[in-house]
Amino acid sequence: MGSLLFGGRGRLTTLHQRQKAIELITEAILAGARQSRGCAELNISSRTFQRWRKDLATGGSGIDQRKGSVRHVSHRLTAEEQNQILELCNSPEYASLPPTQIVPRLADKGIYLASESTFYRLLHGVRQVHHRGKARPPQEPQTPPRLQADGPNQLWCWDITYLPTMVKGLWLYLYMIMDVWSRKIISWDVEMCESAEIATKLFERACLKERISKSRIEKLIVHSDNGSPMRALVLEDKLRELGAINSFSRPRVSNDNPFSESLFRTTKYHPKYPRQPFESKDHACQWVAPFVEWYDNRHLHSGIKFVTPSQRHKGEADSICAKRSRVYRDAKKEHPGRWSGATRCWDQPKIVWINKPIES
Repeated sequence: MGSLLFGGRGRLTTLHQRQKAIELITEAILAGARQSRGCAELNISSRTFQRWRKDLATGGSGIDQRKGSVRHVSHRLTAEEQNQILELCNSPEYASLPPTQIVPRLADKGIYLASESTFYRLLHGVRQVHHRGKARPPQEPQTPPRLQADGPNQLWCWDITYLPTMVKGLWLYLYMIMDVWSRKIISWDVEMCESAEIATKLFERACLKERISKSRIEKLIVHSDNGSPMRALVLEDKLRELGAINSFSRPRVSNDNPFSESLFRTTKYHPKYPRQPFESKDHACQWVAPFVEWYDNRHLHSGIKFVTPSQRHKGEADSICAKRSRVYRDAKKEHPGRWSGATRCWDQPKIVWINKPIES
């Protein structure tokens, strides 16, 4: 709407422009839009719109008759004093120094012109305050990755965790790839080090197992954190060759990869997780293999209405939950007095998100 009035720049100063603004916002409100949204399009506040509309309705001129402050500030810097400060800040002696360094140096010479805050205010006014030095300037918050899946093999996440050994300071590394929608562990491996080459081979096996190829219409998204194996070019090239797309968490934000973090917690807090460190890589594999079999095929996962990840991955979860719903409905019919409301909802979550957008 703003382009209709003044081409997207300027202010609504004339009576005609304000009348046009009132007409446009009123039309938007009648069409179902909120007043605040209509005002925001023209870069005015709701209070201003209401004041204009009331002024014109009462036969006013529509001209802004508000006055500025009449307060006289006796100690305000004169134009000459302001120019003196700006010239001083731009002089060769002080051009590379901030006001916090300039003011004390002037005081050592017996000179006082203004406070540091006044120096900064004047420099801000002429846009001469900029970040300097080797430190990186403050960064805008990075947009969180927003990923969703409504079926298997659309969104995978993966990570690497430490497994302790009998040698202090020596670790084994557990690689795990999970399907976010079904929570199934697609593939895993235990190795002696973190390596992009190992991860590449792991993804080759996973894609072969799930029949993921470049000819697949719907591209697979692979989400991970920012570790060096995840960012390696060799893995990126292999995923591109397999028809997958890389996605990464924000730096130092573990919540952007919540499904992998939750999986590793379940792994290490499992009742049968060894109390003593692993003796060798084979020992670790002998424990992880049955854990993965239990997790995929026997573990009733709370995030998917207490079916196993394999059942959901194969498409069997809906029929299982439909049977549970019938059982609950029959139980309510038999003893209606025991139910104060509807029966338990067994519907499967249709869409799974990483960082679901907040609904406004």
